[in-house]
Amino acid sequence: MVETRERLRVGFVGSGFIAHFHLKSMVGVRNVDVTGVYSRSAGKRQRFADAVTEFGLGHCRTHATLEALLEADDVDAIWILSPNDTRLDVMKALHAAKKAGRSKIFAVACEKPLARTVAEAREMVRLVEDAGLNHGYLENQVFSTPVLRGKEIVWRRAASTTGRPYLARAAEEHSGPHEPWFWQGDRQGGGVLSDMMCHSVEVARHLLTAPGAKRGSLRVKAVNGTVANLKWTRPHYADQLKARFGAEVDYRNRPSEDFARATVELEDEDGNDLMIEATTSWAYVGAGLRIQLELLGPEYAMEFNSLSTGLKVFMSRAVTGSEGEDLVEKQNAEQGLMPVLEDEAGVYGYTDENRHMVECFRRGETPLETFHDGLAVVEILMGLYMSSELQRTVRFPEPALETYVPVVARPR
Repeated sequence: MVETRERLRVGFVGSGFIAHFHLKSMVGVRNVDVTGVYSRSAGKRQRFADAVTEFGLGHCRTHATLEALLEADDVDAIWILSPNDTRLDVMKALHAAKKAGRSKIFAVACEKPLARTVAEAREMVRLVEDAGLNHGYLENQVFSTPVLRGKEIVWRRAASTTGRPYLARAAEEHSGPHEPWFWQGDRQGGGVLSDMMCHSVEVARHLLTAPGAKRGSLRVKAVNGTVANLKWTRPHYADQLKARFGAEVDYRNRPSEDFARATVELEDEDGNDLMIEATTSWAYVGAGLRIQLELLGPEYAMEFNSLSTGLKVFMSRAVTGSEGEDLVEKQNAEQGLMPVLEDEAGVYGYTDENRHMVECFRRGETPLETFHDGLAVVEILMGLYMSSELQRTVRFPEPALETYVPVVARPR
């Protein structure tokens, strides 16, 4: 029997945009202290540590090396929030430190996607289990407050009397990522399909899975995907990216897709066919980040749109100020009628996600989302990329996915 720990001491690997989003959500989580941070930038490390103090989340030490964080005596678990191309190396370092007895860390959570390829994701799973670590996959939309509440109502009131849901739709769109590495196919592992379709397919899979059922109760039968370059390869916008991020983001000569569409065919335990339809885009210009979800069954439907908020503000042309994201993530305007997400961390799922992970790690329980789910998502994503490249449906199991690398992620 695993002894429940009174508090969980968390170290962050990474101090960028997503790390600060997680940190803000930790304010709503009990029994946790953020005690360490490592990233390559000393300035960012210090700003992160200062934010920990500001939020009252404990005393956070900055570490100049990853090894120093992993071997610290005041860190029980780490959150891997660094860029996609670093995550396997972080996991290798943690595995080595654990096997050599240099680390007291007993749990690890990794931000989506788990890896850039199936081979990398499978190695992440092997390393975490060989090191004897508890592990969680950080897919925030599964823990989104509308998803938690909507799924509970649909399955309890509607599916129980008229039959299980059979179609889930998910879409996520915004005007483009914050950091240059997201736009680099080799570093990120792809384009918008890798970056955002991981959200859509997993939240849809979650909505279609019966409460309490095993995570593998739905079997993926086939996937069909399409990718496109709709906006950012146009010369004017490609030049904008280069001016904003420098020569390392060259969409005239080395673009990644900014639009992706997916259909995923599944089968439940009773042999019933289920479907997921998903779209993602970096070419959406609206008030800000938009998440749309639907769940359909024989006699019911559930719908959610993150921009259909209860709180809105209007600002006329006379209201001027600097650009920001104080109303909604990926905000595209500062005037007009604007939706406001009064609790982004909660609506997007970060608060409940981190509360769940902290409590599972503290009590020695298996989280709802683990590295195995991260691997399952990467398998779907690679199937979609392969489908787009070959222009045909890819049926599972597909052995070639084990070594597949998307076109935009291959060496120049």
